[in-house]
Amino acid sequence: MLHRITDLTVMDVRFPTSVEQHGSDAMHTDPDYSAAYVILDTDCGRKGFGLTFTLGKGTEIVVCAVKALAGLVVGKTLQDIVSDFRGFYRLLTSDGQLRWLGPEKGVMHLATAAVLNAVWDLWARAEGKPLWKLLVDMDPKQIVSCIDFRYITDVLTEEEALDILRKAQEDKQKREDQMLMQGYPAYTTSCAWLGYSDQQLQQLCTAALKSGWTRFKVKVGADLEDDIRRCCLIRKVIGPNNVLMIDANQRWDVAEAISWVSRLAEVQPLWIEEPTSPDDILAHATISKALAPLGIAVATGEQCQNRVMFKQFLQASALQFAQIDSCRLGSVNENLAVLLMAHKFNVPVCPHAGGVGLCELVQHLILFDYICVSADLENRMCEYVDHLHEHFSSPVVIQNAHYMPPKDPGYSCEMLETSVRRYQYPEGEVWKQHTEK
Repeated sequence: MLHRITDLTVMDVRFPTSVEQHGSDAMHTDPDYSAAYVILDTDCGRKGFGLTFTLGKGTEIVVCAVKALAGLVVGKTLQDIVSDFRGFYRLLTSDGQLRWLGPEKGVMHLATAAVLNAVWDLWARAEGKPLWKLLVDMDPKQIVSCIDFRYITDVLTEEEALDILRKAQEDKQKREDQMLMQGYPAYTTSCAWLGYSDQQLQQLCTAALKSGWTRFKVKVGADLEDDIRRCCLIRKVIGPNNVLMIDANQRWDVAEAISWVSRLAEVQPLWIEEPTSPDDILAHATISKALAPLGIAVATGEQCQNRVMFKQFLQASALQFAQIDSCRLGSVNENLAVLLMAHKFNVPVCPHAGGVGLCELVQHLILFDYICVSADLENRMCEYVDHLHEHFSSPVVIQNAHYMPPKDPGYSCEMLETSVRRYQYPEGEVWKQHTEK
């Protein structure tokens, strides 16, 4: 079957997570986890589902951007696309007029991710495989053919990418079997959102420990003394041997970041995440150098706009942990480039997944990374947040603080129709009730 795409539908779906402060941090104090949700219809009845993550207001702008891309997608066959996926990626990101709104960044790139995520979902469904397995079973040449190497060949050429993938073929099946048995290690952010009370922090961390969690992330950056108290509380609850990370969500200038994190060194954080502007590569490099003697690394990437910025972060030794995002970059295609560059620089990839649908999506990418690229689990883990999974037809499965590989065909981001109807903004039942209060 050709799977000709006959229609593209996009919806604004929002969940009122701000009511209970889920997702709250130093910069985003009242997030409503939301998505621009894309459905591709085909002439054979099979559908592809994709999304990009937002925080509520402005989702309607991303929806408009997706609609602007629709004309480049509708009418194409799946075979047309995947036989030259690099060309299709460039078609979406390099339209002579739309490109001016990026290029490859911001709202247009979020929209591109939503569309491409739906295409990858459609492809995986057509092959009857979960996306991670579709990628794992691909020949290295086919993987490389999906990547746009423009602007990154000074760091990673096609030949180098092929070499990395070919070398990782050794013991690939063993690693796949290992993942199917044990799953991929995760860490939790759900215990320590900034808006949670001390009592909540203590209760949630205690419960997480009983469920097998050993890696915890804490939101910081609003008030130093409050951060010291909260981090010490959590360190006391989780004990000295479990892993603690801190995340400022871009709150500080350089000197302030160094000073603030130095005061938190007593709780022995593995990393400080997003200490400053996500666009300031040299600032991250300065902070990294200053914190290295304290044994504190820098992690960033969830708002890193594209592969070019990741390239420069790596070149400048500005991060020690790379945090890819399934919806900030240009879907699987661009994330593949970053996984390969990170491997070349020997930087662990620990994906961002704090948002609706992000856990469902990024689990596929990190499974592929371990099985086919890095072949390494040292200092590697994938974020997990325990919110909103009940709205997906194939929600993530966590066992003993590990992501278990998805089994259903696709990219795991199909939402339940009932959830879409209830939470669609502004006409959904939930939002009508919310407005009436």
